[in-house]
Order: sequence, then C-alpha cells, then structure tokens
Amino acid sequence: MAQRTLWTAASLTSLFYTLLPAATPALAAPPLPSLPADQLDWHAWGDDRPSNELCSGYYLMPDYELEAASDPEQVRGQSDDAGYGQGGITTLTGNVVLRQQDQQLQARQATLNEARDRVSLEGPITYRQPNVLVRGEQGSVSLNSDAADIEGAHYVFHSSHARGDASRVERLADGRYRMRNATFTTCDPQSSLWKLQGNEIVINREEGYGTASGTRLRLYDVPVFYWPWLRFPIDDRRLSGLLYPTVGFNSDNGFDYAQPIYLNLAPNYDATIVPRYMSDRGVMLGGQFRYLFGTDRGQVEGNYLPSDDGGSDGRNDDFYDEDRWFFNYMHDGRFSDRLTYSLRYGAASDGDYFDDFGTNFDEQNRDNLERLANLDYRGDVWHLRARARGYQVMDYPVSPNDKPFYELPSLSADARWTQSSGTYQEWNSSATYFYRDIDESRLNNPTETATGARLNIAPAIGFRRDPSWGFFEPRAQLFLTQYDLSWENLSGNDYVAPGATDDWDESPHRTIPVFSVDSGLIFERHTSLFGSRWRQTLEPRLYYAYVPYRDQSQLPQFDTALQAPSYAQLWSPFRFNGIDRIGDVNKVSYGVSSRFLDDATGHQRFTASVGQSRFFDDRRVTDDDPTKYDEYQNVNSRYGYDLVRDYSPAIGQLEWQINDRWSTRYALFYDTENGATERNETYVSYRHPSGSLLNLGYRWQREGFDPSGDEEDRLGYNRNEYDVSFAWRMNASMSLVGRYLYDQTNSRSLETLAGVQFNDCCYGIEVAWREYVDDDDTLNTIRDDETKRGLFLRFIFKGLGGVGQNPDTYFEQAVPGYQRAGF
Repeated sequence: MAQRTLWTAASLTSLFYTLLPAATPALAAPPLPSLPADQLDWHAWGDDRPSNELCSGYYLMPDYELEAASDPEQVRGQSDDAGYGQGGITTLTGNVVLRQQDQQLQARQATLNEARDRVSLEGPITYRQPNVLVRGEQGSVSLNSDAADIEGAHYVFHSSHARGDASRVERLADGRYRMRNATFTTCDPQSSLWKLQGNEIVINREEGYGTASGTRLRLYDVPVFYWPWLRFPIDDRRLSGLLYPTVGFNSDNGFDYAQPIYLNLAPNYDATIVPRYMSDRGVMLGGQFRYLFGTDRGQVEGNYLPSDDGGSDGRNDDFYDEDRWFFNYMHDGRFSDRLTYSLRYGAASDGDYFDDFGTNFDEQNRDNLERLANLDYRGDVWHLRARARGYQVMDYPVSPNDKPFYELPSLSADARWTQSSGTYQEWNSSATYFYRDIDESRLNNPTETATGARLNIAPAIGFRRDPSWGFFEPRAQLFLTQYDLSWENLSGNDYVAPGATDDWDESPHRTIPVFSVDSGLIFERHTSLFGSRWRQTLEPRLYYAYVPYRDQSQLPQFDTALQAPSYAQLWSPFRFNGIDRIGDVNKVSYGVSSRFLDDATGHQRFTASVGQSRFFDDRRVTDDDPTKYDEYQNVNSRYGYDLVRDYSPAIGQLEWQINDRWSTRYALFYDTENGATERNETYVSYRHPSGSLLNLGYRWQREGFDPSGDEEDRLGYNRNEYDVSFAWRMNASMSLVGRYLYDQTNSRSLETLAGVQFNDCCYGIEVAWREYVDDDDTLNTIRDDETKRGLFLRFIFKGLGGVGQNPDTYFEQAVPGYQRAGF
C-alpha cells in the first residue's frame, strides 16, 4: 500500500531553476542515450494533422499525479514505502511522487537527511512544471539554500518546441547555474538535423545571459562551426555579442561576407558594428547606432570602403581606387500630441553606391537619400508645417536636370472649415525658397535655371452634399502666386541661345482661378445571376472643369511635371503636379461605374468603370521643355497631339473576383479619334488557400504616353511586356518562388528570379537567384543597359535565427500576393 507523507519545506523551485537553463540556445551536448519520443511527452500527428503543420507531432504535458496542497509552502508526497534510518534519515522508495503547487517530482527513491535541508534522488527522475519536463538519473536538492545538481538530464520545453540534454547541472552559491556537456535543438525527437553542443555553460539569470566554452554547431552530428567562447542571451533582454553573418555572391562584388557585432550600451541605446569582406571590392566597415529618449527615437548608420578594388571590372570600373562611403541619420520626436518633428540626413560618395553595395533588393533599388528638417502641427482646423528638404539622387552620372531643388525653407499653412449645410472653405498657402548648386550651362530648359522664392496662396470655397443616392460638389479655387527669382544665362547647348533669360522678370506673379463641378448618381437593384443573389449598382458621373489660360512660359519649374493620363485625372482640373504650372483646361468628363455585391456576404465581386473627357479648347500651357518644342508645334507628334486632341483617351477599368481563388483586372486607354490603343494592361491572379499563387500580366504602352520626367527618363520605345510570377507551395515544407519579366519590343529578358524555400519544423533554407537589367535611369535607350546577377542564400535554425541574406522583402514586391510562410 502506498505511503503518503506531508512536510513543509523551503520549495522545489530550486530544482526547476537548476534545470531551466538547459533550454537556452547555447547549450552543449553530452553523449547520453536518447529517450523514446513518448517519454518526452511527444504525440505524433495522425489523420488529424493540419495541412500547414510543419512538425510531425507536438508536445503535450499530462495531468499531475497528485493534487496540490492548499498551503503553497507544503509539499505533498506519495510513495510505495517509507522508512526511517539511523540518524533520522527518511527514505521514500517505489514510485515516489512529490508535489508542491505546479511542480511535481517523481523518482525511484528520495532520501531526506536528518536536518531536513537536503533531498537526494535516485532515478529515473521526472520533474514537471507547466510546459517543462526534465528526466534525469540522479541528483540532490538543498531545501534551505536552493543549491542543487542533477546528473544525466533530458529536458523538454513544450511551448517552444525545444529539447536537449546535459550530463550535469549545478546551481552555484551566487545564484548562477553551471552546466556540463549540454545540447539544445528545436527539431522533432526523431530528427537530429542540428543541435548546439558545449563543454561548459554558465547561466546568469539575474543578468539575463549565459556564457559557453567549447561550443559547436552540429548538422546531422557533424560539427560545422565552432566558438571557443560564446556569450548569449537567455531572455528578451538585449546582449552584446556576435550576430549571425550575411553571406552572398554576385557578379559585381564576388564573394560577400558580413559579420555584425552587437553592443548593448544602455537600456535606451545600442550599436552594431559590421565588418564586411567582398572578394572583388575589399574590406568595408559599417555600423549603426540607435537611441530612444522618451517619445524621441533615432538612428545613425554608415559604411566606409577605402580604395575600392573596382569589383568584377577591376581598373575599368568608374570608382576604381576611390573611397566609397554612405551616411544616414534619422530622428523622429514630438513636443506634444499635435506638434511633431523629424530630421533626416543621407549622403553617399556616389550615385552607384547602392547598386554596388546594397545588401538586399530594396537597397539596390534605392533611388535617393533624403535631407530633411520638419516641424509639423496638426490641429482641429489648422495644419502648419515648416521644413527644409533636399535629396541626393542615387544615379551615376547625374545630369543637371535630375538634381532636385532644395527647399530652404518651406512654410505652409492649411485650414478647412465645414458647415452643416454642406458649405466648406479652405485656406491653402505656402512660402518656399528653392536652391540648387549646378552648372546652369549644361541645362537645356531656361525655366530650370532660376533659384529663388515662391509664395502661393490658394483659398477655396465649395459645397458638397452626398446623400445615399448621389453627390453634388461645386468648387472654386484661386491660385495667387508671387516669385522673387535670380535667373542664370544659358550658353553652349543645343536648345537655348545665350542670354535667353536676360530680360526675364525676376518678380513674376500669376493669378489663376480654377472652377469645377462634380456630380454623380447611385442606382441600386437586386438581381439573380449564376444562382446567387446580388446587389447591383449603376453610378453615372458628370464632371466639369474650367481653368483659363495664363502665359507661364517665363515662370520657373521647381517642383512641377506633367501627369500621365489616368482614370483619376478625368475628375481633376489639374494637368500638372506641383504649383509652377496650372494648366489651362475647359472640359467635361463623363463616365459610369457598376458594381456587383454578393447579397449574402456583402463582398464586392465585380466592378467596371468607363470614362472620358471632352475638351472644348486646345491646351496651351506646356512644361516648356525645349527637347519637346518641335513636337509641341506638330499636331501629329506625340506631345503636340495631346494639346489639340478633342477627347482624352477613353479609359475602361474592370476588376472581377471570379471566385475565392481566381481574380482578374483590366485597363484600356483607347484613342477614339484615331482608333488606336494607347495603353493596355491585363492581369490574372490565382490564390490557393495553401499559399500557392500565380500572376500573369501583360502591359502595352505607346511611346510618349507618360510625358513626365527628363528626356532620358522618358520611355523611348513602345512598351510591350509580359510578366509571370508564381509561388508554388509543393507541400507544407517546400515552396518555389519565381518571376519572369520579358521585353517583347527589344526581345530581351528584363528580370529572371528563382527562389527555393525548404521549411521544416526546426530549420529552413532560402535560396534566390536574380538576373536583371539595370537601365541606368536612361529609359529612352537600351545601349547603356547592363545585366547584373546575384545569388542569395539564407539558413534558418529555428530558435537561433538566420544565417545569410534575406530575399523575402523583394519576393513580396516582385511576386504580388506572396507571403513568407513558416519562418
């Protein structure tokens, strides 16, 4: 008959604390025999295994053997036999079970000394605490000092899917824990793909870190990496030390290895130092410093490469033997809930820096570095802002036309008042000083040679009513603009004669009214299609805009460009973005939309829109670009025709959610006067619940359709492209990701991307290959285009982090709908 024993002791917590460090990821591995999976609380999935489950089973803690005592300090005990030896020693034998609160200890034998301050345990020993299991051979626990040691231990942490073993664990007098020969892994019990193994590990729970000596990373029991000494975190607190390196190879830099070193300097600031080796470039040193003070936060980062070896081109590279560097500072803060401020300063040695040294696809595609000081106030009525802003354009070489103006400074004050009747008033105003330091003689456009100040005031008044059956909104706005300029003369170019700006007004001004009336109706009906109930809408829209002509050919162009035709522009009076050009227009726009909404769910399944503008007058205001001058005078040219055409493109848009998996969208810009397509886009998408997807796309666009930008940035040929991207989830563990973008006009591949992901319960592998065309920001020609290639590799040991470059961000951009799964 089982004997039950009750006594009051210090706690069994010491035993739990002794074993807990065995779950941290710097543990070392003894040659202990493995336990069967069922002795580790492992339950294999059967037919009920979820479709997306990566692990072959799960850990589940069984019920306690004994009920907990009502007194938290009490330990309840149960055994087959109990004996009292010489000197007051108490021995419990045969299925010994001890329970204190949520901790339970099972052993073959437990011996309590006469002083009742130490318990010796003979195995097999089983220790349980919520989400923790430890099985050992023998050990002892001090009941008054919490000192303890356990030998031959196997452990499981159920919630983190972690397990391991240790030959001996000791709690030291100063509260630290010393472990000898221990392992750690997050793999299933049947798997030994990877584990950490170390000789001695000391855990300091008070400080939140551990140290290990002789630590090895083993793959399938083969050592692949060794740390003579390792310091590592055991909780969420930040810890100085080595981070996982990044590894890659590309056609410019060769073999690329970076080793981040993290420095936890204080609770509210830290730093990372990154030495980086590139076999075809040299050794770069980089770093980042982050800080947080109250509601303010910021970071400073930068890199420096002395004497660039020139990459794969060697001495033929434009930057051979030059120093390459990058610096970036960011800070955001607030003085109150309404008053915030931001600071930015970015600079690089040259415009090719990110093309050559970007560590991921996002960085390689970065096109500018911002310099900004911004103060922003947002009240219930007023929005006030003061800023100084500029950019470094990340192109090489940078033409003068591409250099943006600095705003030194820009002040704006905007407000809106709304009455219950539907009437509203707006106050919009800005004052900006524009400056840039360039060689004006290299400019082609005289309107781009000015520097100076611009004051713009644009009050507006309107009325809007939008009941459920439609809306009506007349609006009037007045643009009052005053300049104070300094013009520069042009010489030595093909378009502008020397002295062209000599007699231009240095204080020009402009007054332009803008009128518009927008209106629409909404009709609804219930209908049945394909066996389902639908709510269909019919939404006609009518819009009128009038802006009178004002000669603006001798006004500067600080922040203004023509807009490409779009469906949204049909319902706007503005042909330019920015303030320096307010294009004349006299047009009426008309269109109609229809939507189908599922009556049962309310989801919109289908929408179709078509619209067009009818112009009553030719447009006379242009962007005054000399490279377009001849074409502006020729009504049969790309740009001249857009000024005199009576109708805008007829624009049709369609979006159809065919079912839960298939969807399509389509857009057509059609010239009804000449019977010609100007732009055509078709996309079809497939989404499977498992995560697989397929995107098919086609785009055609006539040359000159988008007139914005400088001459070299405008497309110099008809765009005719096919775009295919996919992510195939072959099973729960393996996925393929890819994209192929083909330029039919020039018979070439613009981008080829292939990626493989293998994802298991305890590890993952991501490999990506990318070959793409770098157009060097000169879209009007392909002569200077360059093909670049890169291989990116990443290993993920779950519970430890990743090793290698991470292509995920670009995958999500290149493959619409892609979502990284399981990592």
